[in-house]
Amino acid sequence: MKVQIVRVDQNLPLPRYESAGAVGFDLITRETTVIEPNKIALVPGNVIVKVPEGYALLILPRSSLPRKKALVCPHSIGVIDCDYHGPEDEVKVQVQNISDAPVTVERGERIAQGMFVRVDRAEWSEVDGHGAQTRGGFGSTGTHA
Repeated sequence: MKVQIVRVDQNLPLPRYESAGAVGFDLITRETTVIEPNKIALVPGNVIVKVPEGYALLILPRSSLPRKKALVCPHSIGVIDCDYHGPEDEVKVQVQNISDAPVTVERGERIAQGMFVRVDRAEWSEVDGHGAQTRGGFGSTGTHA
């Protein structure tokens, strides 16, 4: 798949897949950002991506982020739509510092990855009900064996 991309800072490399089997590509942070304790910040990812129609770009934290940096993504997953690619639409990574000290993300660090996924748009067909079968409520597929 060919994807159009703009680098905000041309001195940083394009995102890349780090191995032949990688499904996500690493985003490179554009500027050094300090996140104060228990605060949320946006870290610029240096790219504006024109997501192909029929796809979404998911922004996911790297698995080592909490352990190495004491940062989590409070929204879990970022979703970049195919119409988010204007001149000010740089991909940003929302992070929360879960430590008691400031955390610094350095320019050029890889804290998140992007993954393209196919998506369909629903066409709603409203009905009066779905039948008599019920599972019993939220989170009720069973407990332990």
